Amino acid sequence: MKNPLTSLFSVNSTSISLKTCISKSIDLLKHFTNQKSISHGESLHAHLIKIGIDSEKYLSVKLLIMYSTFKKPLEVDQILKQFDGFNLVVRNCLIHANMQTGDFNKARKLFDEMPERNEVSWTALISGLMRLGKVEDAMWYFGDNPFRNLFTWTAVITGLVQNGLCYKAMGEFRRMIGCGVMPNDVTFTSVLRGCGEMGDFLLGMCVMSFVTKVGFAEDISVCNALITFCLRLKMVDLARSVFNRMGSRDVVSWTAILDMYIEMGDLKQARRIFDEIPEKNEVSWSAMIARYSQSGYAEEAAQLFQKMVLDGFKPNTSCISCVLNALASLKALPAGRNIHGLVVRTGREGDVFIASSLIDLYCKCGETKDGREVFDSILHKNVVCWNSLVAGYSLNGQLGEAIEVFDRIPNKNNVSWNSLIAGCVLNEQFDEIIEVFNQMLLSGELPNKSTFSSVLCACASLASLDKGKNLHGKIIKYGFGCDVFVGTALIDMYAKSGDVESSRLLFKRIKEKNDVCWTAMLQGLAENGHAKEVLDLFYEMERTTTVPPNELIFLAVLFACSHRGLVDRGLYYFNSMEKVYGVHPNEIHCTCVVDMLSRSGRLSEAEKFMENMPCEPEVNAWAALLSGCKMHRDEERSERAAEKLKELTEKKPGGYVLLSNIYASAGRWHDVSVIRKLMKEKGLKKSGGCSWIEVKNRVHLFYSQDGSHGQSLEMFGILDVLAFDMFVL
Repeated sequence: MKNPLTSLFSVNSTSISLKTCISKSIDLLKHFTNQKSISHGESLHAHLIKIGIDSEKYLSVKLLIMYSTFKKPLEVDQILKQFDGFNLVVRNCLIHANMQTGDFNKARKLFDEMPERNEVSWTALISGLMRLGKVEDAMWYFGDNPFRNLFTWTAVITGLVQNGLCYKAMGEFRRMIGCGVMPNDVTFTSVLRGCGEMGDFLLGMCVMSFVTKVGFAEDISVCNALITFCLRLKMVDLARSVFNRMGSRDVVSWTAILDMYIEMGDLKQARRIFDEIPEKNEVSWSAMIARYSQSGYAEEAAQLFQKMVLDGFKPNTSCISCVLNALASLKALPAGRNIHGLVVRTGREGDVFIASSLIDLYCKCGETKDGREVFDSILHKNVVCWNSLVAGYSLNGQLGEAIEVFDRIPNKNNVSWNSLIAGCVLNEQFDEIIEVFNQMLLSGELPNKSTFSSVLCACASLASLDKGKNLHGKIIKYGFGCDVFVGTALIDMYAKSGDVESSRLLFKRIKEKNDVCWTAMLQGLAENGHAKEVLDLFYEMERTTTVPPNELIFLAVLFACSHRGLVDRGLYYFNSMEKVYGVHPNEIHCTCVVDMLSRSGRLSEAEKFMENMPCEPEVNAWAALLSGCKMHRDEERSERAAEKLKELTEKKPGGYVLLSNIYASAGRWHDVSVIRKLMKEKGLKKSGGCSWIEVKNRVHLFYSQDGSHGQSLEMFGILDVLAFDMFVL
C-alpha cells in the first residue's frame, strides 16, 4: 500500500504554503481517523512536530480527536497541555470523540464539568447518547437543553428514528414545527426515513409537499430519502419520477434506483442503470455482483468482480462471498484460488463468512482437502463454517467424514441437520436418513420443508409406504400440508410406493401447481403403467394452465405413448418438442422413440430414426432396438444392432444378455454359448435381481442366490415345505 504521506511531503515543505500544508494535514488526520489507521496518523504527527506546526490550533484539535478515538490517554493529555485552561471547542471535540468510541461516562463527565456550554456541546451529547441507544438519557438532556434550535431538534428526531421510535420522532417533528423552527435537509431525511419504516403513505405525502414548500425539492440528500421512501412503499413509478427530476445526482441516488430494479428482478435494466452511474462506489458494485450471483448469472458476477478490482475498488466481505459462490457454481477453481490470494493479502482470511464461501468453493470443485485446511485455519468458527464443511464432504461422497464433522458441531441448527440428511440422499444411504431424522426430532430441532422433502425422497427410494404415511402425518402436524414443494415430494413418494390413488388426491388438493408438481404426477402415473391418464393429464395441463412442458414431462408422455402403442401420437409430441415448446430433445427422449417404434414392430423406422438422430444413440437405444427385434423375431436386424451394441458395451453386460436371449428364443444355442463365453472372458456378470419387504419398520433385502440374511435357513426351510406341498398336490 502506498503511504498517503508521500503525496504531501514528497517535496520540501517550504515549497507549499503554510495554509495549504495545514489544510492537507487536517484532511489526512480526518482520513486516518475514519480508516482506523493510527500508524499513519502517528507518522504525520511526527512530521508536523518536525516542521513545527503541530501546535496550530485546528491541527491540535484533529490530533486530539484522533488520539481520543484510538484511546491514547498519554497523547491526549500531552496535547491538552498545549491549550491554556478551559477551551470550549476542545471540550466539545472530546465529548464527540468519546461518544464515538462508546465511552459514555467519560463524555458525560466532561459535559457536566464544563463551566459553560454552547449549542454544539448539547447537540454532541444528545446525538451521542442516541447513537448508543440511551434514548431516555438523551431525552432528559434534551428537556434540560436551553438551546431548542434546529440542530438539537434534528439530533433528537434522527436519534429516535435510528432507535426505531418513529412515531415518537414524528411527534417531536410536529412540536418542532409548532415552535417555529424550520427543518433542514438532515431533518427531512430522517423524517422521510421514519415515514417509510412506519409505512405511512399519507404522512409521507404531506412531508413531500412540505419539502417543496420550504425549497428543498432540489436537495440531493432529501431527494435520495424521497426515493428510498417511495421504494419502501413499493411506489416504483413515483421513485423513478423523483430520480428523473433531480438536477444533479450522487452515488446514493444512483445506487437507490439501481436497488429498485434489482429488487424487481429486472437485471437487464439494473445493469443499464449501473453502467450509467458516473461515479460508482463499493456498494453499487457489490449490489450488482450479488444479484448476478443470486440469480444464477455466475459468469456475469465473476466478470463484473474482475472489472471492479481492475478499476481500483476494494470489495467488501459480502461482495467477496458472492463472487466465491458464483465461482463455486462454475467450478472455476483457478479463479477461486486467485480470490483466496486476494483475501489473504488484504488480511481477511479470518472472516468466517468469506471462509465459509471458500470451503464451499473448494468442496464443489472436489478439493475437500483444501476446504478442510481453510476450515481448520478459522480461529472462531461459527455454525455456518461447520455446515459448509458437512455439506462439502457429503457432496463428494465422503459421508463418514461428514458425520464426523457433524458430531463435533457445538451448536447444531436446522441447516446442520439438513446438510447431513441431504448428504445421505446424495450417497443413497436411505436407511441412514430415517435414523438421522429421528435423532433430529429427539434433539428438539424442528424440521422444515427442506427436511421433509429429503426424508420423503428416502421413503420413495425405499418404497416404504408405512414410513411415508407416518411422515405425512408429521407434515400435517408441523403445518406444511399445503406447501407445494412438500406436496410434490409426497406425490412422488406415494407414486413410487405404488399408491397412485393417494398421489392423485394430493395432486388435486394443491391449488397453485408448478411445473415440478405436474412433472411428479405425470411421472408417477407413467411409472405405474397408467398411460392413458398420463396423456389425459398432459392435455389438461396444456388446456388449463400456463405451465410450459419440460424435458421430464415429455419423457413421461413419450413413455405413455410407447406403452399404449400410440406411435403416431408419440411421434407428433416428439416432433413438436422443439418446434412448438422450445424443448431440445436429448438422448433419453430419442431412446424412448426408438423403444416406441420397436415395440410396435416398426423396426425399419426405428433403425432409420437412429441413423438420423440429432444426437449419438446411447446404449439403451440399441438395447431397445434389440429388444424389439427379439419380440418380433427379426434376426438379421438384431445382428446389426448387436454388433453396434458390442462396441458400446465393452464393460456392460446388458447388451450381451439381451443378445443371448434373442439367440435362445430363436433356438440358436451355439450362438448363446458363444455370447456367454465372451461375457466370461471379459469378466462381465449381470447383477442379480433384488427384492425387498418391510417388516416392523425394517427393510429386508433379498438378492438372487444370496444366503446372507440372518434367517436364511428358516426361510429356505419354509420354501422347501411349500415346494413339497405343491409337488404332492
